[in-house]
Amino acid sequence: QVKVVEFGGGLVQAGGSLRLSCAASGSTFSMYRMGWFRQAPGKEREFVAAVTWHGGSTYAADDVKGRFTISRDNAKNTVSLQMNSLKPEDTAVYYCALGTLRGTGWDTSNPSEYNYWGQGTQVTVSS
Repeated sequence: QVKVVEFGGGLVQAGGSLRLSCAASGSTFSMYRMGWFRQAPGKEREFVAAVTWHGGSTYAADDVKGRFTISRDNAKNTVSLQMNSLKPEDTAVYYCALGTLRGTGWDTSNPSEYNYWGQGTQVTVSS
């Protein structure tokens, strides 16, 4: 059984930084990608960033490029999201997701490419 758990999150002032971490455990031998999504109140879940597990290619949504950085540690089966220059509009519940199926191989921003999800962690940015 695969388990995905997020760590970090919390309250920070605008312009500040936070680091989220995510650990995958269980039958993770076929990991293809890990990503972060977020959902603000009243809005749909949206893609934030992703990393392919074998090649290490990274992808980020346009509104977080240059501010957020995703990285992975293959040995520990963990992924981190460093968030800098945070804005109030970054406030949301952040979800870590793991894809263990080949999928399309390119559409890393699509939630359907991920088959395991964490419970989410709250990030609140005050103005």
